[in-house]
Amino acid sequence: MHTSVIIPALNEAESIQMVLAAIPSEHVAEILVVDGGSTDGTPQIAESAGVRLIQESRRGYGRACLTGAQAATGDILVFLDADGADDPRHLPALVRPILEDTADLVLGSRLAGVILPGAMPWHQRLGNWLAARLIRRLYGQPLSDLGPFRAVRRPKLLQLNLTEMTYGWPTEMIVRAARQGWRLCEIPVGYRPRQGGQSKISGTLRGSVLATYFILRTILHYSKE
Repeated sequence: MHTSVIIPALNEAESIQMVLAAIPSEHVAEILVVDGGSTDGTPQIAESAGVRLIQESRRGYGRACLTGAQAATGDILVFLDADGADDPRHLPALVRPILEDTADLVLGSRLAGVILPGAMPWHQRLGNWLAARLIRRLYGQPLSDLGPFRAVRRPKLLQLNLTEMTYGWPTEMIVRAARQGWRLCEIPVGYRPRQGGQSKISGTLRGSVLATYFILRTILHYSKE
């Protein structure tokens, strides 16, 4: 089974080269950087690293991830953020349960791993914990985190027909997969302070509020099906 790594990116010139260099190339067939209209040279850095660059003019984190999933050729998709917070060296452990046919979706849990000082604001840590508890209660999935660093079978993901194109996309993947009886599991991953300044989501009040709204809305919406 071949693995494609999908990296949504928007103005991540300070970190993208480091992230790409840290991906264990012997475990992946291709790397796709889906750029959402960067103005800081991110696309040029990605191209110089020899990866596939996809330009996605439509904004939205979920939109970038879906565009990458549709363009990828691998049997397994790994989603990895471009800010350097997640450690790509965990990738082999992330895909192993799928290769061993014990899981369809593998989530990298930061809360079960080691979070370095300054990597995750208290409100982000609390929000992820609460959302995971809500999913445990409503969907019967014993999760500890909703982190974006994850591996999934590509055919099954595309069959989910995800529609949440913004912050709620990773959460929609989890709850719809749970509704369809997928095998989900977690592995602990490390989490580091992001490179290049504050996060576009957890680093601002607006981003934090919007992310919380979309995540909770998605969890509650599919619990009624």
